[in-house]
Amino acid sequence: MSDTGGRWALAATEGGGARLVALGPGGAPRGPVVTAPDLVTAVRDRPHVERWVWRSTPEIHPRLLDAGVRVERCHDIEAAEQLLLGHEGRLGEPRSAGAALARLRGGPVPPDPPPRSAEPGAQSSLFDPVPVPLPLESLVEVYGEQQRRLDATEHPGRMRLLVAAESAGMLVAGEMGRAGLPWRADVHRRVLAELLGERYAGGGEPRRLAELADEISAAFGRRVRPELPAEVIKAFARDGVRLRSTRRWELEEIDHPAVAPLLEYKRLYRIWVAHGWSWLQDWVRDGRFRPSYLPGGTVSGRWTTQGGGALQIPRVIRRAVVADDGWRLVVADVAQMEPRVLAAISRDPGLMEVAGHDGDLYALLSDRAFSGDREQAKLALLGAIYGQTSGDGLRNLAALRRRFPAAVAHVDEAARAGEEGRLVRTWLGRTSPRAVGRDEGDEAGLPQEAPEPAPGSGGSDGFTPGHSSADARARGRFTRNFVVQGSAADWALLLLAALRQALSGIRAELVFFQHDEVIVHCPAEEAETVARAIGRAAGIAGEAAFGRTPVRFPLTTAVVECYADAK
Repeated sequence: MSDTGGRWALAATEGGGARLVALGPGGAPRGPVVTAPDLVTAVRDRPHVERWVWRSTPEIHPRLLDAGVRVERCHDIEAAEQLLLGHEGRLGEPRSAGAALARLRGGPVPPDPPPRSAEPGAQSSLFDPVPVPLPLESLVEVYGEQQRRLDATEHPGRMRLLVAAESAGMLVAGEMGRAGLPWRADVHRRVLAELLGERYAGGGEPRRLAELADEISAAFGRRVRPELPAEVIKAFARDGVRLRSTRRWELEEIDHPAVAPLLEYKRLYRIWVAHGWSWLQDWVRDGRFRPSYLPGGTVSGRWTTQGGGALQIPRVIRRAVVADDGWRLVVADVAQMEPRVLAAISRDPGLMEVAGHDGDLYALLSDRAFSGDREQAKLALLGAIYGQTSGDGLRNLAALRRRFPAAVAHVDEAARAGEEGRLVRTWLGRTSPRAVGRDEGDEAGLPQEAPEPAPGSGGSDGFTPGHSSADARARGRFTRNFVVQGSAADWALLLLAALRQALSGIRAELVFFQHDEVIVHCPAEEAETVARAIGRAAGIAGEAAFGRTPVRFPLTTAVVECYADAK
């Protein structure tokens, strides 16, 4: 091994310099402390370092990207601390490196500083706490303790892989935010004009929304503001229609002349507020949309973003996502990922055999357990994952349990553990909180493009904790889904890590990721190479995450100039 290889700990100094030291087994220093004039020089001069250990990737990585310095791997102390706290049943405690050091030394634990806003033009308050650089010796001390805590986890090898994958995700997030998603502002404006009509002076609703509001009011025979759900519910009640909400599925079940214009108003209002002209002005610069990604932004490990609504881009707005001249977008998403993940983590022989094929998993499932009825097979499997355990869902689940007992038992046990207040873990070791409210990672204030939960299902976003049996059942639905959705999120991290390595020698750039979909922007001549690389990365991720199983994770891949043409 080169004297610059292996693992090195790196810390910034208050004067802008850097101190670093090579690490040996268990995280102990294995050489003298070295100084460098700055972080960039420290990393650039040591290209053979296998993994950098540092406090926070968002603190250091942007400076390296600015200087064109690539990091192969890192151990993010604060990302690892979050995972370890969760595993120890202490999720919610401060996760900063300073807090970890205070816990280690038995001192008062400082609160985490508030996250910095990624909103364009946002400025930090003079009174916002700023993280103090952690001395190198303290950083090494925390890292060594994290290694000991990793050794004490239920499955140390898996947990170490999860920490490495989460740290890799932090690198990917920074690089994707820097590269940006190609975005044609002129196309976006044209789409908005087609959908919403012209804008009125003063920032009021555009013409089409105003017309729909008039239609809705006419249907009720009185003025109703459709953007206010409480007012809409009252208007229906006056007409003898009782609603619990204005969700689409509930509105579609009633017969009233206001329903059609109201549904269209809701669709267009969401686009206007979340991705309208103001959004375009704030978020698109130099032909790129650059959101700030938050790996592990939800308790299940799924990513979120700080503002911008990157993970809820409406299908019609995707027409503005256009590759540069001579370049292409390679768009790939995993087919039926969560059922395949359930097969892998439950080790159910029958379901693994079904998930070992690249074809339509639900069709294959229907041939084995549902007399060829694909829709019933799909409802049964998703019902097992999401907790649809009443009516048809209960009958379908019984049929699924007879044919695939280990798979159903796996999610049943997770639900039971949740109802009893026990912790549950993903395959790699990401751990559910003891109590969780509505998913903290969702972008507050932004309309959600994700499908609304069907009536009778528990959804997958968490629940409001309490003491009733209904609360316990809600927690059980959450943990039932958590073990599958969280394991899928862990697999996706490994996919990103493998793909990042595969793209390192070519011009292609990872520019977008959400849940089960990636987009790579590349020269047209590299498109086929990229498509093959994504397929290989999926296989690597599957074996790394779950070991050697028959389960496959096939991808639907499209090479397009416009994102909207991918599906």
